[in-house]
This record gives sequence, structure tokens and C-alpha cells, in this order.
Amino acid sequence: MKIVGPFKQIVTLAGLPLRGALADEDLQILHHAGVLIDQGVVVKVGDFETLKLEADQVQEVIGDQVLLPGFIDCHTHICFGGTRANDFAMRNAGKSYLEIAESGGGIWSSVQHTREADFETLLKSLLERIEYLKSIGITTIEVKSGYGLNLEQELKMLRVIQKASTMTKVTLVPTCLAAHMKPKDYDSKAHSDRTYLEYVLEEILPVVQKERLAKRVDVFIEKSAFEPKESAEFLSKAKQLGFDLTVHADQFTSGSSQVAVDAGAKSADHLEASSNEAIAYLAKSETVAVALPGASLGLGEPFTPARKLLDQGAILAIGSDWNPGSAPMGNLIAQASILASYEKLSTAEVFAALTFRAAHALGLDERGTIERGKKADFVSYNTDNYQTILYRQGTLAPSATYINGDLHYGDY
Repeated sequence: MKIVGPFKQIVTLAGLPLRGALADEDLQILHHAGVLIDQGVVVKVGDFETLKLEADQVQEVIGDQVLLPGFIDCHTHICFGGTRANDFAMRNAGKSYLEIAESGGGIWSSVQHTREADFETLLKSLLERIEYLKSIGITTIEVKSGYGLNLEQELKMLRVIQKASTMTKVTLVPTCLAAHMKPKDYDSKAHSDRTYLEYVLEEILPVVQKERLAKRVDVFIEKSAFEPKESAEFLSKAKQLGFDLTVHADQFTSGSSQVAVDAGAKSADHLEASSNEAIAYLAKSETVAVALPGASLGLGEPFTPARKLLDQGAILAIGSDWNPGSAPMGNLIAQASILASYEKLSTAEVFAALTFRAAHALGLDERGTIERGKKADFVSYNTDNYQTILYRQGTLAPSATYINGDLHYGDY
């Protein structure tokens, strides 16, 4: 067994409830502590000198360090080709979504860029983004398709994600988002008058399942994408096929989060436009409410009503939504820190939303806290106070990222 430490503070996040509001006083903070690890799993957490007697190997850290569970980004679109910098500039200059789309921008622009990119180009750029996320302490990343929008191209994206997962120690969780929008080149008559969602169900998802490319399916419910009724039918059929569900919900108009809850989705993501009725409905459900502050920052839109969701008892997670259009920043910690300032979230609520609550959104409850039996994924910072991490709003870089108890970023 190996011990890592001593840490000035270990913020274990153990013993906290899955849902609802949290106070910083609820946090378990261990001092001069270490983590005993065996085969990538936490065995014990406690006083460093005491646990050191049980270890075969000691990995000592230098200076004051604070240790937390590895962060989990439960919503990203980081497999893509091209850029949409012009979209961002046009949006800031006052152009509407429709005007940008009509000028060749929007999601369809990313679809074209991604279709044009070959397998190796997409793989290289995806691995570079994974390395960046690992450098800021993220050890589990959900990655969506959705810029292919036909059988060949969706499979290309998912195969790229699958290949990348064999080339990194970071856990990648693939999600099929073939239902991102109806592609402009979809011809229903060429597909026996089937709707595009029927095409996804009958042609794309069976191959995804056969090749084990993803166990999760997503759909974007919005006026610019798919209507609630057809989306509900799509989700029901995808669930019957054996897929877990997640939904792009309530981004610009409220109501689709109820579709997500009724479908039994693992999460409803975005929620910037959620009404009080939608918040109450979500809060009573088992569906995780995922805030995506990166999209609010990228679009200049309101933030997810995180405070209301927590106060009513919802399970709140925070993801980056890193994508080439609406959320190009990619820095989950900076985004969460900013969301905390606007929504008045405690440090405990933010850390929970980035760790075990985000893990729950992905069905990965074996990680997200530092306690016996959990996956030994951690992030450490060179500071003597855990509060400094959010105080610095993403500018305090981690000193180390551990995966399965091994150092995968940083150097002591």
C-alpha cells in the first residue's frame, strides 16, 4: 500500500448529503493528513504519521498542500473541429442567434468543421483538451458527440472518443448527442419519410450499442432543435433500448426539464430559463440539475438558478459545457467560482457540485469523495486554506492531479 501526504488540509467531502443546501461548516477538514491507497482505491484517510506505519511506499508532498477529490466535468462537447470565434465576436457586437446562423455560424458551422476533420485530427485536438482539463484537476470528463448528425459522422466522433479513452488515464464518459439538432441536409424522403429522431433511433443508436461506443443518450429540447413531445417519445424509446438519459433542458425556454424528469433522465442540463414551477418539479425528483455557467458567460445569458434549486432540495452539479460556440472557455473552476458569486453558493456547495454530485449525474457513485472504497482520484493545491481555491476564481493552478492514486500532473 502507498500513502500520499502529508497535506495541510484534506477536504474529504465525505458524509455530505446528495441533495440540498450545504454550509461550509458541514465540511470534514483533516489536518496534517494522508491518504492510504491500494490498487487505485482509498483504504484510509487520517493522520499522516499514523497511517505511514501501514504503508509500503511513501509519496511525500512538499510545502503546504490542500487535497480534494478529483473534479468531474459532467457536461462537455470537447470533440469538435474548427472554431467559432466569429460567432463570439458577432454575438458581442449585438447579432442575434438567427442572424449568426444565417451568416454561416451556429451549431451547423461546427457540424461542417467536424465532418471535414479526419479521425486523427479530431483525436489530436480531443487529447489536447483532455490534457488541459487534467491540468486543472479534472479526472473524469463526459464527452458528447453531436457535431456529426448522420450515421457515419456520429460514429466517427464516438470512435474518436473511444480511442482517446485508451490513451489517457482520465475517465471519459461518452454520450451520443445525435439529437443535437435536425441537420440541414437530412432528407426524410431518402429515409422512407422517417423523422430525423426516428433515423437516430433506428440507424444510429443500434450501431452505437453494438460497438459499445456509448451508454448514454442526450437530446436538445428547444424551439431551435426538438419539440418536447417528440423528444419525450425519443427518450422513452432510447431508454427501452437500454440507454441512460440526459437532456439539454430549459436553456432558453422553460418546460423541457419536466420532460427530463418524467423520462427518468439522470440529469437535466442548462436550466437557465427554468421557471419556479420547473425548479420545484426538479427539486422533488431524482434527476440531477446541472448548471452550465460557461454557456451563460459565453452567451451573456442569465445563470442557472442554482440557489433556488439547492434551497428547494435539488441535486445540483456544475459542468463546463465546453464547446466551440456558446461555451468556449473550458475552465470549469473559474466558471463555478463566478457562478458562486452570482448565485451565493457556499464553498461546500460548489465543491459538492464538482465532485460527488457530478459523479451521481454520470452514474459513477464510486468516486467524488476521499474515503474508504472510493476511487483514488485527487487534486491538490499549493495553499494552506481550501477557501483560496474559489477565491482565486480559477487562477490558482493545481500543484498535482492524481488518478488511481498515481501522480499524472505536477511534480513534487
